[in-house]
Amino acid sequence: MGQRATLCGYFSGTFNKLCAFVCCFVLLSAPLSIGQTKPERQPKAAKTGENSVDSAKPSTEKKSASETESEKPEDKPFKGMKYRLIGPFRGGRSLTAAGIPGDPSTYYFGATGGGVWKSTDGAMTWSPVFDKENTGSIGSIAVANSDHNTIYVGTGEACLRGNISQGDGVYKSLDGGKTWKNLGLRDTRAIGKVIVNPNNPDVVFVAALGHPYGPNTERGIFRTLDGGKTWDKVLYKDENTGGVDVAFDPRNPNILFATLWQVRRTSWSLNDGGPGSGLYRSNDGGASWKRLEEHGLPKGPYGRIGVAVGANSDRVYALIEAKDPKGGLYRSDDGGDSWSFVNPSHSLWQRPWYYMHIIADPKDENVVYVMDVESYKSTDGGHLFNKVKVPHGDNHGLWIDPKDTRRMIASNDGGVTITLDGGKNWTREDNQPTAQFYHVITDSAMPYRVYGSQQDSGSVGIVSRSDRGDIDVEDWYDVGGGEAGYIAPYPPDPNIVYADDYQATISRYDRHTGQVKSITEQPELSDAHGAFSMEHRFQWTAPLMISPHDPNTLYHGGERLFKTTDGGVHWTAISPDLTRDDRSKQQPSGGDITLDDTGTEFYDTIFAIAESPVAKDLIWVGTDDGLIQLTRDGGRNWANVTPKDMPAWSRVSQVEASPHEAGTLYAAVDRHQDDDLKPYIFKTSDYGKTWTKLGNGIPEGSFVRAVREDPKKKGLLYAATEGGVYF
Repeated sequence: MGQRATLCGYFSGTFNKLCAFVCCFVLLSAPLSIGQTKPERQPKAAKTGENSVDSAKPSTEKKSASETESEKPEDKPFKGMKYRLIGPFRGGRSLTAAGIPGDPSTYYFGATGGGVWKSTDGAMTWSPVFDKENTGSIGSIAVANSDHNTIYVGTGEACLRGNISQGDGVYKSLDGGKTWKNLGLRDTRAIGKVIVNPNNPDVVFVAALGHPYGPNTERGIFRTLDGGKTWDKVLYKDENTGGVDVAFDPRNPNILFATLWQVRRTSWSLNDGGPGSGLYRSNDGGASWKRLEEHGLPKGPYGRIGVAVGANSDRVYALIEAKDPKGGLYRSDDGGDSWSFVNPSHSLWQRPWYYMHIIADPKDENVVYVMDVESYKSTDGGHLFNKVKVPHGDNHGLWIDPKDTRRMIASNDGGVTITLDGGKNWTREDNQPTAQFYHVITDSAMPYRVYGSQQDSGSVGIVSRSDRGDIDVEDWYDVGGGEAGYIAPYPPDPNIVYADDYQATISRYDRHTGQVKSITEQPELSDAHGAFSMEHRFQWTAPLMISPHDPNTLYHGGERLFKTTDGGVHWTAISPDLTRDDRSKQQPSGGDITLDDTGTEFYDTIFAIAESPVAKDLIWVGTDDGLIQLTRDGGRNWANVTPKDMPAWSRVSQVEASPHEAGTLYAAVDRHQDDDLKPYIFKTSDYGKTWTKLGNGIPEGSFVRAVREDPKKKGLLYAATEGGVYF
């Protein structure tokens, strides 16, 4: 296999959708003897459905001659092929989870790229129940208290990272997650909250944020009175403002509170907050709404707001991102008529676009939780908070059993975890194969290993199979780098691994000695200020690759292409700035209320690198601002060979130099951050002089993250898209 197996993108651990990108070449190129994970760690319900991990079986049905003749020749090699789970079993990012009141065995959670999962044994094991649906991005889950088999799921997350996946509306199950039906609101794309009337499972409210990267009108607060057959948009501001939170008064579901959030992402910025953001109340079951202003609330503009209603109905909590006089926790003791500022601690609302989750205890109006980088609990109405230690940081969701408030399920960037004693002890998060990997690659070992960088959990190298018949924790290990970067195993000795992370950090890991050595060429932190002030610009997932002609040559992409031939002791720039270098797109990000700039928004950078396997020193680079550049002499001279019909400012997500022809390149172009979900693949066979647009057969909505050509069969291509793998 070797390094030709790299697929790149942002994907997760459910194994028929986005995670297929992770597994694709591992499975299609490997023999089909199974090196499964241990039976007790393998979710039994993975057999539910024809697309799940263990259920794909070669068909024994005979086909007619006409059916056989109609099959394309390229279909034959894939008959009998199937995906197999190789792990790792460690949780990935989750925003939402729910349980059943009084039932300590049954839980649901939604992964941000891995769909919905269910446990019926108290979180000992988890099974995927959403694999057949069209999206794996889950924003909110709600179980109807009056009918525990009725579950609603809002897809697409509203915690707007710069690299999120998107949803396609609201789903409903009437049989505890066995089957699902899409109820519409498909163009909402990001849903912050779904709530179900505690007395009527047909009455549901949805806080829909809308397109993260562009304007649209299917956003705001929606209500259904007939179980999702029809929807009414009951609260709407404008095409740039969406709903992000909604809550019932626990004693009177005709009284609701909701929050709207004006926000927009681009490839180079987050614009958080504005006059559209606000806090609202309805006293008539959501038919009409009043904006709550003044009476102790801060002046606008607001950013994101979280809202929760206390157990006595009069107590209302609002966590508000604001500048004047200050953001923080506000409280009302009269049902929202008047407010007091009870806690200014920035720990409760740091990075507000990613958190602002507040949850009221269903029995005690003085107990309230805030889920942020840390998890916090107050027992005095929000004046003082103490940390609640959960197994992982970056906390988002918390469901509390109204019958036993010591029992809770929390969701965070490491998965989901359950407590039965009020937060003193929590269940493990290493039984959920929902890790999100930015990029994957294999090495030259036998059996080969697969490497990836997992969101918020660092790097991992894992065997593709073992002699024991299972793959477990002893079969994977950290290889340096971090959560966001590329990994490059050293071909002569795969126990030496190069890996990078955001802020241009690079490491060299030697498994023989266990040493991790920093070989960063720019030891300068980039937090909290725009890329324009940096000497060099490196994206969140800055590309790193080893030359196919010289294993001692390592390339790294910033705004220039950098090269080392001595293991990172010295770095040399072998190109000028190959980007558009638009300073207006390199400013500090976040908006007028809260700056937030960690590298995700760094722009005008090299996003992809490929050196031709058949022609030394022939190097292609693709930029995140829409350029493809070529050198045929190792960097002495460069030519802009960008396709003329490629839309401007497109992200060139991956460039694939053909292993068969020096002048042939395939480029995967991802424009979802321009609010364009169409698939774009471009091909040149003459060193970029002319280009052809490919992609017939890939549906709109399945934007392309990577394209690869088979190393042995010329013309056989694999495309990793938002909706699955195509060939």
